Amino acid sequence: MNPIDVEPIVAADRPRRIRQRHRSIAAPHPSASMRPSARRTRKESAMPRTRPAIATNRLLAALSKPDQRRLLAQCDLVELVAGDVLHEAGTAMRHVYFPVGSFISLVTPLDACAGLEVTLVGSEGMVGDCVLLDVPVSPLRHLVQGSGGAWRLPATAFRRELVRSPALRRRLDRNAYVKMHQIAQTAACIRYHVVEERLARWLLMRHDRALGDEFQATHEFLAYMLGVRRVGITQAATSLQKQSLISYFRGGITILDRRGLEALSCACYFAGNDLYDRTLGRVSRR
Repeated sequence: MNPIDVEPIVAADRPRRIRQRHRSIAAPHPSASMRPSARRTRKESAMPRTRPAIATNRLLAALSKPDQRRLLAQCDLVELVAGDVLHEAGTAMRHVYFPVGSFISLVTPLDACAGLEVTLVGSEGMVGDCVLLDVPVSPLRHLVQGSGGAWRLPATAFRRELVRSPALRRRLDRNAYVKMHQIAQTAACIRYHVVEERLARWLLMRHDRALGDEFQATHEFLAYMLGVRRVGITQAATSLQKQSLISYFRGGITILDRRGLEALSCACYFAGNDLYDRTLGRVSRR
């Protein structure tokens, strides 16, 4: 495979930042056509504690029952909305999140006009590794990509639990190791793999964490996530559709042939999954 150069996104390709309100900031909403009038600022909404989670967080499920009960007793089950920003890069993280149905993109800001997704976190992981590492500020922007629930735990309570539960500490340390590898894998993927392969990998990663085959994502949003120009996404998506792997419509994509996407994707998708399974235990995927 020949190396390719990735062009940074210009200002016109990246959605503008919206003013902060309460705990979340409006961001590029995959269900909108990225028009300013379509973007809204939302708040996290607390769910009743008796409401069952859509899915189980695998990190928490691996804990002993006493550790799990003690930790969850200090958490709030909140509803995250696609397009919201949980955390802006360069600011202190006051909470950690354990997704249970939602999934979150970790985006590195390149400059005032560009950003790039470096990993995606769903019910297999946790958001808030800087708190785990006792670093108050995260360099990454945390963008909710898929709506759903999440257990939210204050950073101070989380630090106490790390001291009280060596098993929790070990498991989260292993998860941080996996995430470091995923970020390194993404860097190599950007340099050496073509947009079509990278798009197939991204669609598979999202499909692993989504609840269905259809989801909302505009070409502009995909360009922002993958760090390429919109025309590159349009060409790659058109190729995937001609191969009957996906169908896309205004603001959305449907997965038609997952096995075909796996055959087209670069090896980075499988390398990341294999490392997670070896380090934290095998995960059932589609």
